[in-house]
Amino acid sequence: MKLGKRKMLLVSFMLFSLFFGAGNLIFPPFLGQNAGETTPFAMAGFLITAVVLPVLGVIVVAQFDGLDKLARKVNPTFAMIFTLLIYLSIGPGLGIPRAASVPFEMAISPYLPKGASFSLFMFLYSLVFFLIAYWLVMTPNKLVERIGKFLTPTLLILLTFLFISFLFGGKTQVAEAQVAYQSGPFVKGFLEGYQTMDTIAALNFGLVIATTLRSLNVKEKKGVMHYTVRAGIVAGGILSMIYVMLSYMGMKTSAVYSIEGNGAWTLRCIVRQLFGDTGAILLAAIFTLACLTTCVGLITSISQYFASLTKKVSYRTWATLIVVFSFAVCNQGLNTILSISVPVLNAIYPVSIVLIVLGLCDKWLQNNRFAYPVTVAAVGVVSVVYALQDLKVPMGVVADVFERLPFYSLGMGWVTVAVVAFLCSAVLAKVVGAKAYTEAETA
Repeated sequence: MKLGKRKMLLVSFMLFSLFFGAGNLIFPPFLGQNAGETTPFAMAGFLITAVVLPVLGVIVVAQFDGLDKLARKVNPTFAMIFTLLIYLSIGPGLGIPRAASVPFEMAISPYLPKGASFSLFMFLYSLVFFLIAYWLVMTPNKLVERIGKFLTPTLLILLTFLFISFLFGGKTQVAEAQVAYQSGPFVKGFLEGYQTMDTIAALNFGLVIATTLRSLNVKEKKGVMHYTVRAGIVAGGILSMIYVMLSYMGMKTSAVYSIEGNGAWTLRCIVRQLFGDTGAILLAAIFTLACLTTCVGLITSISQYFASLTKKVSYRTWATLIVVFSFAVCNQGLNTILSISVPVLNAIYPVSIVLIVLGLCDKWLQNNRFAYPVTVAAVGVVSVVYALQDLKVPMGVVADVFERLPFYSLGMGWVTVAVVAFLCSAVLAKVVGAKAYTEAETA
């Protein structure tokens, strides 16, 4: 079935909203404030890891009909473990609880009356937040209408209104780049894009988009891929536009406001300067809408995956369990969960990138059965070592060896290893193939 322009736009809006959460609001203005005059170069690198790779990830996962099928190219056991780590880390273990706590802490708690109970207001806010999310995920077939038709346009209108208001009334002065952005702004921006976690999220959302398209009567695989690519391009374009707007505001105020812990401070300063204390309502609405849509996408995709594993437990039951658990974590144990989940994410992010790249090249790798396992294993080892070092785990001689890798100090040591491992897999495939051919001839 051919999808009309309106439905295509709604699917694209939905994909944009699934990606655009709290981190996507915070990191671009913070990047602009830190990069100062080098912001265009830093943003170019940021767009690769925060837009291009996530869009490619959605396309690859849709092509393979799910993350688990893509990961099986490495090994069935790896597929099970890796998929569970992805879904748990970015889902109830980190992404979903954070989706409720971040907008409250960044956009609401600073404006609470003095002496107000933080825990009480957090409980009430997150309760309403998760009740709305629960209502939305209970009817996944209506997500494209509810998110694409109402939530996303509202979010885009608010962000555009903020940007235009800034252009005409914002205080501006551009500073020199901070030390971290002076020598290699492009690489620094590339690494900052990791923090959006969208490349990992794409491994979840690819299946959501494919399922949504099938619910719109796009049944053939060719049609699903065609519209997934189109939705990815449109969503990626919107993401890029918003990132450029936010980083521009950060850059233009880099010498106006002091640099604090994250970009939420920058946005609060801009909004307060433009609209006074009433701007808190605008900021809270932007943060809440951005995080709500991402939260809904995560709950939906994870519930669909676990329901496919266990036929005895339905999608609705899984969604209920995830919402309840995430609500509890959000109010009681987020810091503990973060201390465990963040290192896991650091370890699996490079592996996710490599899987996406290999998946894109899959049709050219049919004669190399070692490409996936060898490359992913090598990158996985480097990533785990790097994550352990970040946790201050003593690695001894192992650390000394890995620190000799090019760009390792920047967190990019896995790139060289990936290239070398892939070349080794190609040689191994040739040798094994030639040996099998010789043995067949002499038999």
